Amino acid sequence: MEEESRFGFGESHAKVILIGEHSVVYGRPAIAIPLKTIKATSTIKSREDGQIIIHSERFDGLLADAPSDMTGIKKLILDAVRKQNYQKGLEATLKSMVPIARGMGSSACVAVALARALFSFFSLHFSEKELLAAANIEEVATHINPSGLDAATCASNTPIWMMSGKIKRIPVNLDGCLLICDTGIKGQTSEAIAAVKKRLGSDAKETNALFDKLQELTLAAKKQLAKNDLLGLGQTFDAAQSVLKTLGVSCNELDEYISVAKDNGALGAKLTGGGRGGCFICLTKNAAQANELAQKLSLTGVRQTWIEPLAAKEEKNVL
Repeated sequence: MEEESRFGFGESHAKVILIGEHSVVYGRPAIAIPLKTIKATSTIKSREDGQIIIHSERFDGLLADAPSDMTGIKKLILDAVRKQNYQKGLEATLKSMVPIARGMGSSACVAVALARALFSFFSLHFSEKELLAAANIEEVATHINPSGLDAATCASNTPIWMMSGKIKRIPVNLDGCLLICDTGIKGQTSEAIAAVKKRLGSDAKETNALFDKLQELTLAAKKQLAKNDLLGLGQTFDAAQSVLKTLGVSCNELDEYISVAKDNGALGAKLTGGGRGGCFICLTKNAAQANELAQKLSLTGVRQTWIEPLAAKEEKNVL
């Protein structure tokens, strides 16, 4: 008797680090927020021929022939197939709006969407812990030693606080919008991390003082998010950018774009993620101001922009 056809669906969204990048590597806190308007989706349907096929922007064909940069995707699918003792074939389609190498959690976003689709395909109920463990299979293959912050935020509808490897959700009650801006320059995360490590080795006292300042600013941002202190958060952004620039993780292009943003009404602006390219974020009063700022920045060379409302909503974290 032929088995009834199966179907699974999962989705996720991008993320950015609001504050605390780099210092989080050295035990200080960081805050990341979900970008719910920038999504990834995964659909899975069964096949009777036993083949496992994958469709994506990067690759289209047999999973066994997928390129090395999709090893994590391959491992996640094969792990699920093995655990469920699934003998038939399947066809997975991956679609993502998240740009690669921009500090927006592109791999984690796809991993969470695919993990949800696999749970759906096999009709399995799952906890948040199980979802993140599944997504982590892909993340470990891609990043070797991921912090877990990307996957946790891509799976959450609320901001995430991370410190010393521990993750928790934090409240947000903030009227305003975040404008995420892509410089068009591939972020140099590994080089930036290496530069910070070298700086710590040559001048531990001053570098740790900078980390401590970022911790102080991250704690302030947590309170500002909860108390609707939009102007205060803007000032915190500016102060954090100054510290990150001193750490050596900004670049001329980021500095120039951030200066333009400030000159055109941004309440605060800073790089996000690894730095030395990638994206920067601007705080605005509302979507209209964010749109106006986005148009002005595009004229100066910013490649792409997204607007994320920060106003609190009554939403559950959908696992």
